[in-house]
Amino acid sequence: MSNFGQQIRQIRQQKGIGLNEFANEIGVSPAYLSNLETGKTQTIQLEVLSKLQKELKLNVDESESEVDPLVLRVVRISEMLLELSSKNPIAADYFIKMVEEGAELFNNDSSNIH
Repeated sequence: MSNFGQQIRQIRQQKGIGLNEFANEIGVSPAYLSNLETGKTQTIQLEVLSKLQKELKLNVDESESEVDPLVLRVVRISEMLLELSSKNPIAADYFIKMVEEGAELFNNDSSNIH
């Protein structure tokens, strides 16, 4: 996570945004943001990652990132679904239901465990 944290700090500083100000913008404490930037924390909530990507316009390369690639995909999908819901709520609802039903099906069927 430290490489990712260093990226966050570098971009934030290049944009001239203070630690306290940016922490407030993304809804975390300054201490948490500092720990994230210095690699002292190894976890990040999906919502915080999404806000970081949006606010700093991060283009995280999944192959070089220490963030779980699945988390990055989920963030990307959620952003796409939110955008779709503003344009076509019926289609967005359909996709969300399909994912929910599929996840329930596979989570409840122990024979699908590999």
